[in-house]
Amino acid sequence: MGKMIPLKNIFSNSMKSARIKTLIWVYIFLVPSVVIFLSFYLVPIVTVIFTSFTKWDGFNKPQFIGLNNFIKLFSTNVFYESLFNLLGWSAIAATIHVGFGVLVAFVLNKKPFGWKFTRAVFMIPNVISIAAWSMIYKYFFRNDIGILNTFLRIFDSDIQINWFFEAPYAFWAITLTWLFYSVVVTLLVMGDLMAIPESVREGAIIDGANAWQMAWLIDLPLCRNAIGVGIICSITARIAMYEAIYLTTNGAGKTMNLPVILVRSIMDGNYGYANAVAVIMLIVGVLTLWVVDKAFKMDEKIY
Repeated sequence: MGKMIPLKNIFSNSMKSARIKTLIWVYIFLVPSVVIFLSFYLVPIVTVIFTSFTKWDGFNKPQFIGLNNFIKLFSTNVFYESLFNLLGWSAIAATIHVGFGVLVAFVLNKKPFGWKFTRAVFMIPNVISIAAWSMIYKYFFRNDIGILNTFLRIFDSDIQINWFFEAPYAFWAITLTWLFYSVVVTLLVMGDLMAIPESVREGAIIDGANAWQMAWLIDLPLCRNAIGVGIICSITARIAMYEAIYLTTNGAGKTMNLPVILVRSIMDGNYGYANAVAVIMLIVGVLTLWVVDKAFKMDEKIY
C-alpha cells in the first residue's frame, strides 16, 4: 500500500498554492499602477530635479550650471516672503482648518436633528471649482461694492480697505477663502468614527466614562490616522495653492507663494529656475509627510 500523506501537509500545501496564486494576481494588477507611476510621476520628478541644476528654456538642451538657480532663489526677498506665508498658512491649516473639520465630524457622528442636511450643505463649497470660489470672494472683499466693506460702512462710512491688495489684510483674506471648508477632513474622520467597534464604547461606559471623556480619550485617539491624513492633505494643498492667489492678489499685499514664483518663471522661459522652486516644494512636502507620520504614529496599528 502507498504511504499515506498526512492531512496537515495536504492542508499546508493547499494554503501555499492559494497564497502563490493570490500573489500572482496581485502583481498582475499592480503592473498598470507601477507603469503609470514610473511614467507620470517618477520620471517627471527625476527630470525636475536634474533640470533644476541647469539653465533651460524648455526648448533647447539644458546647460548645467550647478547650484546657481538655488543661490539666486535664496537671495531673493520674495522667496523668504513665500516661506513665511507657507509657514503661517500651514500652521493655520494644521490647527484651525483641520480642527474645525474634526469638530464637524464629531458633531455629525452624533446624528443630531438635521445632520444630513448640514452634511450636504457643508459639502457644497467643495464641489465648486477653486477658480469660481476665488472670484466669489474677490467680489465679497472688493473695496467699492464688496459685501464686507458695505456692512462695515454702516458703522464707519470712511472705511476704505482693499482686502486683497493691502498687507496684512490680504493674507487673512486669502486664508478665509479656504479656512472653514474642510469637508475632506470631516469625511475622513467620520469614516474612522464609524469604524470604532461598539464594544470599545460599551466598555468605556461600563467603566464610568462620560460623553466628554469618550470623545477625548477614546474617539479622538482612535481617529489619529484620519486626522494625520487630513493635516497632510491640508498642508500640501497650501504648498500647491496657486489659483486662489493668482485670481485674487497675484502675490500682492505680501501674499507671494512658491507656485506663483514657479509659474512666473515658466512664463519668462526660465524652466531651470522654475524647477528649482519645484524641488523646494517637493522637499517641503516630503518633510511634511515625514513629520506628520512620526507625530501621529501613523505606521502603528490602532486596534
